[in-house]
Amino acid sequence: MVQHGTAERGLESPVIACIQMQPQVGAKRDNVARALRYIETAASEGASLVVLPELANSGYVFKDRDEAFSLAEALPDGETAQIFAATAQRLGIHLVAGIAERAGRRLYNSAILTGPSGHIGTYRKLHLWNNEHLFFEPGDRGVPVFDTPVGRIAIVICYDGWFPETFRLAAMQGADIVCVPTNWVPMAGQPADRPAMATTLTMAAAHSNGLVIACANRIGNERGQPFVGQSLIVGGSGWPVAGPASADREEVLYAAIDLQRIRAERTLNDFNHVLRDRRADVYDPMLGTGWPSAHS
Repeated sequence: MVQHGTAERGLESPVIACIQMQPQVGAKRDNVARALRYIETAASEGASLVVLPELANSGYVFKDRDEAFSLAEALPDGETAQIFAATAQRLGIHLVAGIAERAGRRLYNSAILTGPSGHIGTYRKLHLWNNEHLFFEPGDRGVPVFDTPVGRIAIVICYDGWFPETFRLAAMQGADIVCVPTNWVPMAGQPADRPAMATTLTMAAAHSNGLVIACANRIGNERGQPFVGQSLIVGGSGWPVAGPASADREEVLYAAIDLQRIRAERTLNDFNHVLRDRRADVYDPMLGTGWPSAHS
């Protein structure tokens, strides 16, 4: 499942930027323009990998499937994807952006990865949340890992992060970084004085897999649905290296990461390594997928 980009130059310490913003449902032109301004800012600050929220161009709370279909586009040839691809090429950056994908009559909650040499890959959300079941099909492409000059990148989207399997499959295929376009909402029973549950899940997944996880959430209230912000970037040791961001302001988080350190942090001490310690005699290390492992 490892897929290769076409760029040639490697970066040992890429800077990741997560853009926390407030898209408006249906306002694609304005949403894309807002995203582009933040992308330009992030690139000017040295970011080489930029992550946008889930469904960043369309907004999230669709009235019905017809509205979702009208706002979706083919990937990677749709208008928004082409604009983002041209921007990534012009700025010399890699960009992950959540976009509703139209494939014939089917819809997917997807995200693209594009870079200086053009489109690299598309991820389709595996685990649908709440009313997404009314609009989208669940993803059918697994958890691909894309080999790029800024590291080996996987993508998961929002509710995918509640399932340890997604991060483990990424790690076992050699991912360094997991980019998470997300639209986190309040969880039932959430104490007002505690961080969002998603931040705890992200830290645990980063620690137990030795991954950098970069989460770009949205803010605001859309058709009665509030969003919780708190975007963050977590290092391979499991501790945040940027954020959590605020719950209600647009902002950009930045973190420089050391790819060699990420890989080294999987060794916890002289005896333990979070991936090599797997008990392959007891459970299938690739969860029955049959995919090849980078850590066999």
